[in-house]
Amino acid sequence: MDQPRIGEQEPQEEMTFIDHLEELRWHLIRALGSIFVFGTIAFLAKGFVFHDIILAPSRTDFLSYRLMCELGERMGSTALCITDMGFTIQSRQMSGQFAMHLLVSAILGLACAFPYAFWEIWRFVSPGLYPEERKNSRGAVFFVSVLFIMGLLFGYYVVSPISINFLAGYQVDPTILNEFDLSSYISTLTTLCLSCAFMFEMPVIVYFFTKAGILSPELMKLYRRHAIVVILVISAIITPPDVISQILIALPLTLLYEVSISVSRSIRNADLKRLNENNTI
Repeated sequence: MDQPRIGEQEPQEEMTFIDHLEELRWHLIRALGSIFVFGTIAFLAKGFVFHDIILAPSRTDFLSYRLMCELGERMGSTALCITDMGFTIQSRQMSGQFAMHLLVSAILGLACAFPYAFWEIWRFVSPGLYPEERKNSRGAVFFVSVLFIMGLLFGYYVVSPISINFLAGYQVDPTILNEFDLSSYISTLTTLCLSCAFMFEMPVIVYFFTKAGILSPELMKLYRRHAIVVILVISAIITPPDVISQILIALPLTLLYEVSISVSRSIRNADLKRLNENNTI
């Protein structure tokens, strides 16, 4: 049996299907472990998490409400100032608060660990790409993480407070009090925030679909009207039944769609330029 010479690397054996499953298992374990760690931290920091994060949009001193009031005062009007939320939050089930504590901890764990968890999954996927594909997808973890955080903050500071304020102040009759269950409030808040976070990933999805030849700027322009209708439908599904919330989500998504067209055009032009250079050579 020939021994490898000094300085030579031994040829790497091709991984079997079981080896790939084993590697995937450890990537998933580390990703889920990060979610568990952040979720545990959120669970232990109960007072800060609920008072300063989850329940903050239900109080008039929330940052978004204060900025709206300052904007209204500069315009010479107090119409944008919110002095009373007009609702109370209560828990009507024996295990309601504990169940919501667990749910919120898990959601915050996912939100905080998302960049690392995605990086773990990307570490498993990227070795299977061709060198050119790895080169073109450089920075994917960074852009996915940034867009996720931007969408999360947009949902928390813009969409959620306006939606909560609208729903809290809506009454069909003055004799009916708005007393919301804790689970209903948290479900509305988390759905809006996570929906915005994941939908802000549109440019990244378009990037990879364009590289794969599935999408093109011409195709996206052709179906622009259809896409806007789909965006409005999605906005209506994930938001409370009020027009303001739907518009707040539909507008940035429409803008992201236009940005995605530019991303697709840039990718297509770069590919065509590279192809022409190769043909010239």
